[in-house]
Amino acid sequence: MSPTPSIETPPPITTEAFVDAAAAVVRLEEIYERNTGFLRNRFEAYVNGAVITTRVRAHYPFVRITTSSHARLDSRLAYGFVAGPGVHETSITRPDIFRTYLTEQIGLLIKNHGVAVEIGESNEPIPIHFAYRRDINIEAALTIADSSAFTRSLRDIFDTPDLAAMDDAIADGTFELTPGVPEPLALFRAARVDYSLRRLYHYTGTDPEHFQNFVIFTNYQFYVDAFVQLSQQRLASGEAGLEAFVAPGNVTTHNARLGGGTTGTPSERVPQMPAFHLVRPGYRGITLINIGIGPSNARNITDHVAVLRPHAWLMIGHCAGLRNTQRLGDYVLAHGYVREDHVLDHELPLWVPIPALAEMQVALEEAVGEVTGLSGFELKRLMRTGTVASVDNRNWEISGPQVIRRMSQSRAVALDMESAAIAANGYRFRVPYGTLLCVSDKPLHGEIKLAGMASEFYRQRVGQHLEIGLKALERLKQQESERLHSRKLRSFAEVAFQ
Repeated sequence: MSPTPSIETPPPITTEAFVDAAAAVVRLEEIYERNTGFLRNRFEAYVNGAVITTRVRAHYPFVRITTSSHARLDSRLAYGFVAGPGVHETSITRPDIFRTYLTEQIGLLIKNHGVAVEIGESNEPIPIHFAYRRDINIEAALTIADSSAFTRSLRDIFDTPDLAAMDDAIADGTFELTPGVPEPLALFRAARVDYSLRRLYHYTGTDPEHFQNFVIFTNYQFYVDAFVQLSQQRLASGEAGLEAFVAPGNVTTHNARLGGGTTGTPSERVPQMPAFHLVRPGYRGITLINIGIGPSNARNITDHVAVLRPHAWLMIGHCAGLRNTQRLGDYVLAHGYVREDHVLDHELPLWVPIPALAEMQVALEEAVGEVTGLSGFELKRLMRTGTVASVDNRNWEISGPQVIRRMSQSRAVALDMESAAIAANGYRFRVPYGTLLCVSDKPLHGEIKLAGMASEFYRQRVGQHLEIGLKALERLKQQESERLHSRKLRSFAEVAFQ
């Protein structure tokens, strides 16, 4: 039997208790920066020819709270507390990105339970790839010629990402707690977050620190064009409260009031799902992502955006109207979903309802009224509330009478390919969600989306639809986070972090 290799680690850091949330986050950042710096240092030495005969390892920091009381807290709370006595813990990554979020969540724990939180080093190793903030090959200045330096497998020396350990068992309610191990404090552990942070850059072309807490998903480039134009106009006018606009490649246009100017280089290739960010202080701005067509894209991007813990996400895009009384350009406010997209059937079985969230519904309906000038019964001329069916077959309308029959039985009023996946993943990851679609064709009634018809429709409706989405998010920003993150999204035994 070969001897167990020794492990080189940075000097241990003593776990310390904190009753001040800001100070606790400072310690998290100190541990994280020290340990990732240690890994980068040893890795770059290895690449440059240093002989390393031991394993090299450093760990993520953790947050831990220990409670001993069954006392019931304020029943109105949706998050910020643990469900019962015991030890609850989670590992943490990128406290620089999550500083505001962590300060709030830790502060709520201290306030609601009246005990200190502990900050220390977890037992979760930091994969060497995640010690770098984007691409290990670029940041460590590696080239193909460097491969000769790797005389042993990288995995023999450094921890590498273990995808088997980066699941969503906590969020899905399938997590099985090992006896003696602390209960989870958050939906995602550090390595799972790190994985998604890198996927976000890969898919959207922008770094995760630019993402805002209010997100719009769309399935058409026309909305992107309108959002870019509007954002640039608002920055050029020096609008107060805005900081910058960030496009793929991290191309940043600064507010004229703050000096203006643009920095960064556009991406050489258009990313698969480009993201654009209208930045406000404290991540209170708006991110718009063009997810393209199909439920797979919708599930993929929301899997990753969810780790940022946004306050709300909306789907605004185009749909097929299923009722003869609808007109092109009418709006559909989804209050239910027929999930025939199948991308989340395993994680969220079809028997799980995806409820409409009152806060989101009211904000969207009020925004439609404000922008169109209609209210009450008159608003029904332009907007219909009903069920949206999402399918995985782009050519559903020529798939035979069974599909049409199911749509009729479901009482669906509109059909698309993305909305149900976005709503279902919002429910799954406890992110408030809503859907407002615009009817762009009525294939069951002879109005097929053709080039000439489409251009006129897009010209008339896209700007108004985007304005409605933006106003709805502004309304949601005015609500307390505790109200927006509804108890309807929380399970029986929920983690404390929002």
